[in-house]
Amino acid sequence: MDQILRLFSDYTFQVVAIGSVSLGVLSGLTGTFAVLRKQSLIGDSIAHSSLAGIAIAFMLTQTKNTEVLLLGALIIGLISTYITSFIAKNSRVNFESSMALVMASFFGLGLMLLTEIQKTPNSNQAGLNRFLFGQAATILERDVSLILIITAVVALATALFWKELKFFTFDPISAQIQGFNSKILNTLLSAFVVVSVVMGIQMVGVVLMSALLIAPAVAARQWTHSLLGMTLLSSLLGGISGLSGTIISSTVSQFPTGPGIVLVASVIVILSLLFAPQRGILARKITQSNVRKSHYDDILLLHLIENNKLVKDESYSKDVLVDIVKTDDHKMGSKSVDAWIHSLMNRSFLELTSDSLYSLTDSAYENLYLNGKGETL
Repeated sequence: MDQILRLFSDYTFQVVAIGSVSLGVLSGLTGTFAVLRKQSLIGDSIAHSSLAGIAIAFMLTQTKNTEVLLLGALIIGLISTYITSFIAKNSRVNFESSMALVMASFFGLGLMLLTEIQKTPNSNQAGLNRFLFGQAATILERDVSLILIITAVVALATALFWKELKFFTFDPISAQIQGFNSKILNTLLSAFVVVSVVMGIQMVGVVLMSALLIAPAVAARQWTHSLLGMTLLSSLLGGISGLSGTIISSTVSQFPTGPGIVLVASVIVILSLLFAPQRGILARKITQSNVRKSHYDDILLLHLIENNKLVKDESYSKDVLVDIVKTDDHKMGSKSVDAWIHSLMNRSFLELTSDSLYSLTDSAYENLYLNGKGETL
């Protein structure tokens, strides 16, 4: 604990941590719309394509100035996004296939250019490979300031166009009919993703940036049904991932920050997929088990009613009910019968009278017998 507290007073850690948290918030915000629009791979396509932009910017300027290299990545990212959309709209190639095609083409170009750059007898080319996997320790205060500004601009634009973005995300055709300019909204959302990826490749790298873009949104989706709730929670989880990954990287020797951030985000996704109260795998398994149990209980009750073993307006002691059920289903023991009685009482199919006897309710008789004899089950 003392080591972690000392970290927060370290200037280098503060710079990297603020940058990581801001990047996580930005990624969570923009990733929400990408996930809901079923365009999760667009970040991966842009991130891999941006490597070519970095290489081209270096070859043209012969400088490793971060702003210049990221500008090249931004330009190529926008170009790759436009090409992807153009191919999808003007050919029979679907959007996912066009993304894969553009990503492979630009990433291959980027690797080829980096190889050529490495062959040049110029020491200034050293260090460009850090954009492949990221190197958060190299970011400066001005880089963090740029990330903070971009995050604030994206958040403000999202707030200003919230109604339009919400409408367009869930029903783009209706949004266009209502008079919203779909081209502008699509361009705006694509620009959000491009700037997020470009801001993150220095810290996380082109290989892992798409994971940071998608993971917080996927995790948040498991916990809420609200777009606003998902957006806020996704941004929060992205920030937590950024801070946690930076702490782990600073406390564990030779542990890179970018993969640490993505690793934390992945753990959050796994926990959300497992334990979310409504969408989680465990919750769904429990719900399915309860539904199957209720279905069996209803079928057994219906069978007893149809064979006149249980009759409306008559009361039965618990021992009599146990004997009736055991006679009908020899596999059920006393504990199973108790659970069956408890299940029916919870759903108001059985009621306990004042003299400790059980009787069918009107609800059980009407729902299970009169209304189609079990067809609703």
